[in-house]
Amino acid sequence: MVKDSASGRPPRDDHVPFRAVVLFGSLLFAVALVGVLSYVFPAGDDSVGAELLIDRNTRIFPYPFTIQNLMWLAFCLAAGELVVRHLAGRRERNQLELGLLPEDDRTVLRQGDVTAIHDGVVESDPEGRYLLQRLLTGALLQFRNSESVGQVTSMIELSIELYHHEIELRYNMLRYVIWLIPTLGFVGTVLGIAFAMRTAGLMFAGASITEASIGPEMMEQVTGDLGVAFYTTLLALLQSAVLMLVMHIMQEREEGALNRIGQYCLRNLVNRLHAGR
Repeated sequence: MVKDSASGRPPRDDHVPFRAVVLFGSLLFAVALVGVLSYVFPAGDDSVGAELLIDRNTRIFPYPFTIQNLMWLAFCLAAGELVVRHLAGRRERNQLELGLLPEDDRTVLRQGDVTAIHDGVVESDPEGRYLLQRLLTGALLQFRNSESVGQVTSMIELSIELYHHEIELRYNMLRYVIWLIPTLGFVGTVLGIAFAMRTAGLMFAGASITEASIGPEMMEQVTGDLGVAFYTTLLALLQSAVLMLVMHIMQEREEGALNRIGQYCLRNLVNRLHAGR
């Protein structure tokens, strides 16, 4: 069994039921959003919004199973994951307000003080969900066993590095979904161009070059297929740009919370430890 490097307890997923509820809610929101857009842009609406947002009059896909609607599902799923990461980062920052360590300028912590602080840390987070409590638990146990301030400092630095990696891993699935959206857009582009070329080829092959009526009809169908090609890529780029911006903001906040946790432990724990009896 893999154990947490700081506390020795098995690592736990952070609020798995809550995350599942948020992601399921985001998928329901995506379905509702597609329904609202379908109502706003009814069948036969040839406006740019109808073609760009939901490909309302597609000839390539049976509506509502279009590339744009599939991208909206992926977009809302990624947005739900960003909400989960935002709330997780806020909970980590809130742990700093619990006052688990003395914050005055005079307190010195000795061997006898460590046990009481350790018990308070464990009581505030018995399941080991939060980074601050996990870090403090490992540091306090290390000092109680070794009475070495240097070893406690090294353990905190190593744990913070591992926690940075842990935060990075939490964004792997989100990065995949953000990558998936422009990939779907490019798939729509390839299909749109392929159908446009097929339409043009069939119409040229089925009529003589002197037949004047083929011009407007051919151009209407070809441009409609090309519209699918260009609009899917445009919408995908816009969606991925928004998600990437928000993702970097959320990751910066989570890593910033971890940095503040490390500074809090160094300032209020390591600087107060006294190895003498």
